[in-house]
Amino acid sequence: MNQKKAILVIGAGDATGGAIAKRFAREGYIACVTRRSADKLSALVDEIRAEGGEAYGYGSDARKEEEMVALIEQIERDIAPIEVAVFNIGANVRFGITETTTRVYFKVWEMACFGGFLMGREVAKRMLPRQRGTILFTGATASLRGREGFSAFAGAKHALRALAQSMARELWPQGIHVAHPIVDGAIDTEFIRTNFPDRYATKVQDGIVSPDSIAELYWQIHQQPRNAWTHEMDIRPWTETW
Repeated sequence: MNQKKAILVIGAGDATGGAIAKRFAREGYIACVTRRSADKLSALVDEIRAEGGEAYGYGSDARKEEEMVALIEQIERDIAPIEVAVFNIGANVRFGITETTTRVYFKVWEMACFGGFLMGREVAKRMLPRQRGTILFTGATASLRGREGFSAFAGAKHALRALAQSMARELWPQGIHVAHPIVDGAIDTEFIRTNFPDRYATKVQDGIVSPDSIAELYWQIHQQPRNAWTHEMDIRPWTETW
């Protein structure tokens, strides 16, 4: 009998995180999705279940160590071993440097980097004895270059990238695939539709990134044979200048 396997998605919103959960659920993985408000996960969980999958939603704050420890313990104990863990929290904010408060800078770092460390550390503890598993950290353009107005976001995403590199070098030899896909482009989300209507209009020309396409690439990374693992890949629409 096949052992059940779970995917944990931290930051399972209505776009990318939800698409990733649905993609893995179609392959038989139990989707364990979390965001700060569990109520906002009801539609996603219901959709996965309606399609014949298994899913559970949790309200948790990825910045709180005790909550992350308890969440991963609960999933491992009550649901299934976590085979795949995805850190997908955004935290994209824009402030000029003189308007960037200490509170903003620290909060963005907590959300976009520290939460990734907590998830990575805790799932690694579970995966190491099994000598298998996949850990995926979602990167952004800010992971590679800091644009004007994005000091907090770029600092956090640079740090997350460094965390992913360090973990990959430590954990790959022990059978755990750590990867850092970088999404360099606008994603088909309500935020883009509302705030950047001209950009969103390019959707009909495949000018913005589809969450389903990202999810497919995450599935492909997880399926890679270990003699040809990818650590970092960039994902962008064909119209993106780079």
